Amino acid sequence: GDAQACQVLRSILTHPVFDDPSIEAASHRLRSHALKNSNSLWEARMRTRDLMRIMNCVQCNKCRFHGKISTLGLSTALQLSVGHRGAGGDAVKIHRVELAALVTAVGKFSSGIDLCLEMQP
Repeated sequence: GDAQACQVLRSILTHPVFDDPSIEAASHRLRSHALKNSNSLWEARMRTRDLMRIMNCVQCNKCRFHGKISTLGLSTALQLSVGHRGAGGDAVKIHRVELAALVTAVGKFSSGIDLCLEMQP
């Protein structure tokens, strides 16, 4: 159920990589930038909506589906890190579809990073 999904999300968000100083600095800069100007936060939300609309133009159904899932995953990540007012979101209030999209997007990014690391000389 939702309680189990929240527990899985908490275990992901408490991973040691998030305690890395560079990740913490990037998170701090993102939040401080979001708090500076409420219009920029609104712009970010509109950009994710624009991305979802752009996905409707993709002809291949599989590509459209994967693109929309990735966009929803990115949107969910922004929602968790920045929230509605720039102070961060509540992981308990994430819908299970958003959670699935977030986990899928993280999986795609980690696969891409692994591929980049394999290709390095």
